Amino acid sequence: MNHSIRLTINGEERRIDLDDPRVTLLDLLRERLDLTGTKKGCDRGQCGACTVLLDGRRVNSCLALAVSLDGSSVTTIEGLATNGELHPVQAAFIAHDGFQCGYCTPGQIMSAVGLIAEAQAGGDPERVREGMSGNLCRCGAYAGITEAVIEAGARMAEASGRQEKAA
Repeated sequence: MNHSIRLTINGEERRIDLDDPRVTLLDLLRERLDLTGTKKGCDRGQCGACTVLLDGRRVNSCLALAVSLDGSSVTTIEGLATNGELHPVQAAFIAHDGFQCGYCTPGQIMSAVGLIAEAQAGGDPERVREGMSGNLCRCGAYAGITEAVIEAGARMAEASGRQEKAA
């Protein structure tokens, strides 16, 4: 049985026909849409390598069935940079060496973007570590990741404040 869904992926509306209702969002992104920045780690929702934003919220795409997401908006790592300019979180990860092998980095960055948008961590390193705890890094780049999230959050808050004052 064929299932047709509509998703907005990185700002582009897509109509997708699924021949299997068991296809996960992760497999749809990687295998059907060639968006391979989202990584398959454990495939059990335990490592966070597959984190994307679904309607602005962080999700493990390996646990989300694509057929259940009709009408949703998905942002992947490929959708963060705009006009060739890195997203503040991407730039902060580079500045703070928030990665080593890089395998977990897309999921870490997407989780950080979601955490900052949720405004739950602020500049508190402990709250950042807690908020990012669903994303594992086998290389142990946690200190750089924490620093990157704090810096990016501060820069984004500052930029938002400037925009509010200009309005």
